Amino acid sequence: MSTMPMSAWGRLSRAPHEVTRPPFLDDAAALIRTSGAPGTSRLVRGLGRSYGDVCLNAGGPLVVTDRLDRFQSLDLAAGRVRAEAGMSLDRLLRVIVPRGWFVPVTPGTKFVTLGGAVANDVHGKNHETAGSFGAHVDKLGLVRSTGESLTLSRDENAELFAATIGGLGLTGFIAWVEMTLVPIAAARLHTESLAIRDVDDFFRIAEDSRGWPFTVAWVDCLAKGRDLGRGLFMRGRWAETGDLDVHRPPRLGFAPELPGVLLNSLSMRAFNALYRKRPFAVGACTQHYDPFFYPLDALANWNRLYGKRGFYQHQCVVPFPAARDTVVRLLETTAAQGQGSFLAVLKLLGESRSGGVLSFPMPGATLALDFPNKGESTRRLLATLSEIVLAAGGRLYPAKDAVMTPEMFRAGYPDWRRLEAWRDPAFGSDFWRRVTGDAA
Repeated sequence: MSTMPMSAWGRLSRAPHEVTRPPFLDDAAALIRTSGAPGTSRLVRGLGRSYGDVCLNAGGPLVVTDRLDRFQSLDLAAGRVRAEAGMSLDRLLRVIVPRGWFVPVTPGTKFVTLGGAVANDVHGKNHETAGSFGAHVDKLGLVRSTGESLTLSRDENAELFAATIGGLGLTGFIAWVEMTLVPIAAARLHTESLAIRDVDDFFRIAEDSRGWPFTVAWVDCLAKGRDLGRGLFMRGRWAETGDLDVHRPPRLGFAPELPGVLLNSLSMRAFNALYRKRPFAVGACTQHYDPFFYPLDALANWNRLYGKRGFYQHQCVVPFPAARDTVVRLLETTAAQGQGSFLAVLKLLGESRSGGVLSFPMPGATLALDFPNKGESTRRLLATLSEIVLAAGGRLYPAKDAVMTPEMFRAGYPDWRRLEAWRDPAFGSDFWRRVTGDAA
């Protein structure tokens, strides 16, 4: 064990943690049972791709699982895999793609662990057709601080299983994950990109794209007036034939740490104009899964582009009756402040539920906005955006959050006490202490 400063992907703060990186599951289980002084909360962390503080436990034990990445079983006939929870999607895909399989749901980066994908119940471009990651998890291995080693499924320890899906890593140490894969005939997708004129055009194109399993939109969040919501709508489906070649390492190495003075509305407007009008931005093509699902993975440590002060992400979901008007208000507010995002993502979420107690997705529209940390002005903007979401009956994504108030959390997740009831009493995080406080 060593004491070292740790931060989340947003790089908003660094705090000392008592860090251990166990090489084997038995070592990790022993740490879970013994680490930390009495009354000290512990937490398990994967690759640290959560943006805010769900993966932080300042001053306390932090068990990092990146060395726990072994297969336990792989049935290539049935498309079932069981692997240690520290395995990344990157490593998993390198094995299964050449054999004609893919994960049923993937977030926007492959550098997340299976355990992290379960703990945050991540979603992707196909939520309308496939739901979130937890919907495809069949079994979990969970180690509690009491020493219990449990198998969880929808039939065995079902309530604890539901609490662990989207449970932010608070029910214990997720030791292994068993899930069902999906077959693919090629490592490529047929894709189309369409220009979006405004917010109403986004919802029209999204409705017309119901037959496409993968959909997402990039939005120019600094556009105003008649152009509010302009951007690009991307949709895709797996190709029927082609090679099963796996992705390559990041092409562009490590990102530079940009000076804060470069992160202003002028530079963002220039980026947005270039991104929208770049050659071949609109049209149809067949492309490898890597740039379609993971465009930011091409640049290692792209979070450094936001400078030393880090960045915030606001990701919300708003139910359909209020979705259109709320997206308009969010984009209007962001554009008026001039604190826009290089990559604003807008997409629809469907009816499918994973059963996770604190799962983020619900039917509606989800908007994700990145903001360079400019101090109090950025926090005021985030508070305003949160109030708009709350008034519309929406909620924020814990995996991306760094500013959610207890009131906002409890309104968005009214079942949060169910997770608290199943939380391992020896586990905690900076996020959980922030949003529950004395109420826990």
